[in-house]
Amino acid sequence: MRISAIAFLIPLLGIAGCASLPQHVARSRTVAIEYPSGTHLGRLVDASASADPAARAAGSISELSGIRLLASGEEALQSLIALADRAERTLDVQYYIIEQDESARLLLRHISAAADRGVRVRILVDDLNTSGEDRRFLRLGRNPHIEVRLFNPFAGGRLALWTRFLFALHDIPRINHRMHNKLFVADNALAITGGRNIGDQYFVRDDQSNFIDLDVIAAGSVVPRLSDSFDAFWNSRYAYPIASLTQEPGDAPKAHTAVATAPLDGSDWLARSLDAGTLPLEWISAAVLADRPAKIASDNKDKAAETIADNIASLMRSAKQEVIIISAYFVPGNDGMALMQELAQRGVRIRILTNSLASTDSPLVYNGYSRYRKPLLRLGVELNEVRPKLGESRPRFHPFRRSLASLHAKALVIDQTTVFIGSLNMDERSRRTNSELGLVIRSATIAHQVSSLFEDISADGSYQLRLSEPGAKLEWHSVESSGERVWRSDPLSNPMQRFWRHLLAPFAPEEML
Repeated sequence: MRISAIAFLIPLLGIAGCASLPQHVARSRTVAIEYPSGTHLGRLVDASASADPAARAAGSISELSGIRLLASGEEALQSLIALADRAERTLDVQYYIIEQDESARLLLRHISAAADRGVRVRILVDDLNTSGEDRRFLRLGRNPHIEVRLFNPFAGGRLALWTRFLFALHDIPRINHRMHNKLFVADNALAITGGRNIGDQYFVRDDQSNFIDLDVIAAGSVVPRLSDSFDAFWNSRYAYPIASLTQEPGDAPKAHTAVATAPLDGSDWLARSLDAGTLPLEWISAAVLADRPAKIASDNKDKAAETIADNIASLMRSAKQEVIIISAYFVPGNDGMALMQELAQRGVRIRILTNSLASTDSPLVYNGYSRYRKPLLRLGVELNEVRPKLGESRPRFHPFRRSLASLHAKALVIDQTTVFIGSLNMDERSRRTNSELGLVIRSATIAHQVSSLFEDISADGSYQLRLSEPGAKLEWHSVESSGERVWRSDPLSNPMQRFWRHLLAPFAPEEML
C-alpha cells in the first residue's frame, strides 16, 4: 500500500508543479458611474446633505461625508439588502469571504433580483475561501448583468483547500497575499464598509458562534473614493473572470433569483428611511484609506510604498490623551511595541480590546499576541480580552442569545475625536501582506459611539489582564454575578487548545499571522 501511495503521489506532485494561471485573459475594463445624482439614491444623498443644518454650517457640503455606525449584525444585513433592492444602475460588491449559508444566499438573491431589473453588478471575491464554489459563482454570472471575478486565484485543485495548496506549492509567495477588503456600493451614492464579510456569523444569525463586528454606511465625498479603490482592484491583472479559471460541465440552468420573504430580526431603519425620502446620517469630515492591488503581488517592486498600516501608525502618533484599539487579532511586532512605548512615555492612555484564547477563531494568532501581553502591561497598557459568553447589558448589540461570541471588529479611537473603522487588524499580516480598506472619520459623536461599545464589552464581556505581585504572573479578572473572579491561566480554554497552540506555534512565524 505504501508503494502504491508513493506511486500515486509522484505524478500528482508533478501535475501540481505544472499548474499555472491562464494567460492573455480577456478583462473588460469598467468603472463606477460618474454621475450618481441621476439615480434615486444619489438624489436622496444630495437632498439629505443640503437639508442637514450641521452640514450647511460646516461649509462646503461637497467635501463632507454622511456616516452612520452599523454595530448590530442584523442591522448590517438589513442595510445591505436595502441598498441592493433600491439600486438603479450599479452594485459593486468586494469581499474577502462570501459564505455558502443562509445569509449569503439571501443577500445574493437580492443582488440577482437587482440584476434582473437591469442593474450592472460586479462581484469581486478573494479566492482563498472559495473552494468548491466555482459552480455557484459561474451560475451567478450567467445573469447577463452580473460579472464575477476572483482575486489572486489558485491555479489548480479548485475543489478543496488542500488540493489548492498542493497545486500551489511552487507559488506560495504569491498566494500568501490576500485581498482582505470589505465593500458594498450602490449607484456610487451609498456604501457599506468595515470589518464584516458575508455570512451568518457576521450578522449574528449562527446558532453556535457569532462575531462582534463593526461596519459603517457612508454617503457623500468618501463614496467616489471607495469606488475608485474598487475599480483599481476590479481592473487589475490580479482579478480573473470566473469563467477563465473553470468551466461548468453541461448546460446548467440559470440560477433562480426569487427573493426570500422570511422576516429578519433587527432594525430595517435604512429601508424605511429611504422609502420615506430621508437619510439620517452624521455629516462630517472623513477620508478613505485604501491599499493598492499591487500590495498583494509577490513581485511588487514598490515595497516602500505607503500602506494603510503606515497611515494608522501616523494617526496613533497624533494622539495626545488616549488611544483605544479594537482588533480581533493583535500582534504588534517590534514596530508596534516601539510605537506603544513612545505613546506611553508621552503619557497617552492606551486601551486595547482583543480576543481571549477561548473566544478567538485563530489560536495561532493568539499565540503570536500572547508573547506581548506582559511587555504591554508593564508599559501601563490596559489590556482586555473578550469572553466567549457576553454579559446581558449590551443595548447596541443584537442579542447573542446562547451562542458564543468572538471579536472580529477593527477600530481605532484617537482622543475621542477621530475614528478608524475598516478591515485592518493590528497584526503583521494586515500590515505587510494583505490588502486592506477603511475610513478615517473626524467626529466626536462617532468616536463616542465606538468608545461606548468598547466600554460595554470591557465592563460586561471581557477579562481585564493584570500582573500579580510580587511574581509578576498574568491574571485575568472578570466580573461575575457572584463578584470578581481571578483566573491564573487562559480562562475557559481547555488543555487541548493550549497544547495545540504551543505545538503549532513554531510553524507559524509572526509575519504570517
